[in-house]
Amino acid sequence: MAKQLDKILIVDLEATCWEDKVPTGMESDIIEIGACLLDIQSGEISDSRGILVKPERSELSKFCTSLTTITRQMLDEQAIPFKEACNILKKEYHSQSRAWASFGAYDQKQFQRQCGALGIGNPMGPSHINVKTLFALKKKLAHEQGMAGALALLDIPLEGTHHRGVDDARNIAKILRWILN
Repeated sequence: MAKQLDKILIVDLEATCWEDKVPTGMESDIIEIGACLLDIQSGEISDSRGILVKPERSELSKFCTSLTTITRQMLDEQAIPFKEACNILKKEYHSQSRAWASFGAYDQKQFQRQCGALGIGNPMGPSHINVKTLFALKKKLAHEQGMAGALALLDIPLEGTHHRGVDDARNIAKILRWILN
């Protein structure tokens, strides 16, 4: 249960991906954790950060680089181990005692899968908010929208690079801010 209710931690993950099926012997690995905080009272979005993560069970594909703009060189020079990235979420964002949000259930499931596979404790607390579903319910839509579609419906410009965790986290925070107001 969330104990710190002043801010919501917004998370967006980017992971290794392929245009076709997953190559034999590989598993999708988180390569970026985008995070920011949404202040419940003021609506301020703060502490935006993109944490690049070394893939441990897969290789970065050309398709993935074209989608995310994350390159092998970026990962070689800037990425940290997944366990270290989880510790940053716990220590700097208080991820286990805050409600956290993502756009859809993918991020929640990817944390569960990767933490389980690597024997690492999940850095995220149990209070997850699915902004994608909440937005569709709030707007009384017949079906859920993608993040870019939700922003367009709200007439909020998509800022930054789509499919970069740090930028998508801020954009998701704007959608959640609208829902909460």
